[in-house]
Amino acid sequence: MKTPTAKPLELQERWYLIDAKDQVLGRLATRIATLLRGKHLPQFSPHMNMKTHVVVVNSLGLKLTGAKWEDKTYYRHTNWPGGLRSTTAAELQAKKPGEILRFAVRGMLPKNRLGEAMMKRLRVFAGGEHTHKAQQPELLDIHTRQAREEL
Repeated sequence: MKTPTAKPLELQERWYLIDAKDQVLGRLATRIATLLRGKHLPQFSPHMNMKTHVVVVNSLGLKLTGAKWEDKTYYRHTNWPGGLRSTTAAELQAKKPGEILRFAVRGMLPKNRLGEAMMKRLRVFAGGEHTHKAQQPELLDIHTRQAREEL
């Protein structure tokens, strides 16, 4: 018996809209990563991009539990000697809203070209407005228990 595999021509572009206001960062990131990978689809294939787009609005309203706004640190290096730079979650959220969510989702996706292609299908907006109304994204209410069970 052969294992059924999704074919690229059979897949349809799917757009989802998620409101990040008052959502905990890690829980939201896992749901977004699941959508981007396409694991919620019956024809999921781990080696394919499942043509799923996710639009996240109100990323300024993300929550972190405990004292993570001041304790969580993000590091980068300038590739110069002694060039290790660090910023806290609060500083990063103030400078680039939504970048914290991008980092969290990126860590949950494959570390290869497929993961990069999936990240290109994630759009994060700081406010409540987005530029993808023409695609008519389906609103996902992840506040409800039923919505969490579907993902």
